[in-house]
Amino acid sequence: MEIRYLADQVRYQQMNSQELRETFLIQDLFVQDQVSLYYTETDRCVVGSAVPVNQALRLSVGKELASDYFAERREVGIMNIGATGSVVADGTAYELRNREGLYVGRGSKEIVFHSASAEQPAKFYLLSYPAHKAYPTKKVGKQQASTVALGSVEKANKRTIFKYIHPASMESCQLVMGLTELEKGSVWNTMPPHTHERRTEIYMYFDLGDDLLFHFMGAPEQTRHLVVREGQAVVSPSWSIHAGVGTSNYAFIWGMGGENQEFDDMDGIDLDKIN
Repeated sequence: MEIRYLADQVRYQQMNSQELRETFLIQDLFVQDQVSLYYTETDRCVVGSAVPVNQALRLSVGKELASDYFAERREVGIMNIGATGSVVADGTAYELRNREGLYVGRGSKEIVFHSASAEQPAKFYLLSYPAHKAYPTKKVGKQQASTVALGSVEKANKRTIFKYIHPASMESCQLVMGLTELEKGSVWNTMPPHTHERRTEIYMYFDLGDDLLFHFMGAPEQTRHLVVREGQAVVSPSWSIHAGVGTSNYAFIWGMGGENQEFDDMDGIDLDKIN
C-alpha cells in the first residue's frame, strides 16, 4: 500500500508539474494480477484496484490500517469497469458486469476478486473510508442508481450522473460513490467548478482510450492542471476545485467521504473568480 501525503493550498502553488502529478495523481492504478492500494491521510481514504487475470485476488491488509482484515473498521465501494467478474464477500459471490457495483459493509472479513475470463478480465476499482457502523453488503447497477441529467450540447457538457452508493439508493456510513457519463460531443465535466470544504473527492477517469483529459485543480484564484490518461485517478482535497475537459467524451467514477453525504453540498465558484 502506497501512502500519499497531500500538499496544502500554500505549498501546491510552488510545485512543478512532476511534483503535482506525484502528489495528486494516481497513475499506475490498474495492473494485471495485482491489487493496488493507495492510502491518503485526507479523510483516511484508500483508493485501489484489482485486475484478476490468471488468479483470484484477495483484498488483504497491511500495517497501514493496523487491523486484522481490510474491512474490520472500513466500508468499501467497488465498481467494475472491465469485463464480467465477481466479488466474493464472506463466501457470497456477487457477479458484477461492466458498470455494476458493490457496497461491502464494515466487518466483512474476506473479499476476493475473480474474472470470468482471463482473455477479457474484470477491472475492479475501489474506494474505502472508515466506518462507524455495519450496513449490509449490497449489489447495485445503473438501473438501481439515482439518476440526474445535466448540461447542454451548447456548453459541451451534456452528461448523466448515476448515484450508486448514496442515501437515495442504499445506506452507508460516509462513502458516496457513482458514475458520470458524457455524451458524444461533450467534453467538460464540471464548469463552473466548485469545492467541497467538508469532503474529499476522488475522480477516476476511463473510456478515454488514447485521448487525454486536462483536470483542473487548486484554489480558484491559483488553478493548476494535471494531464490525465485512461484509468488514472485524481485525489481532490477539500480546498481544491475539480473540473476536467477531454479531447473526446469519456466517463469517470467519483467518490466522496467526509462530514456528510449530501450530494448538493457544494461551494460554487463564479467564473470571474477563476484564474
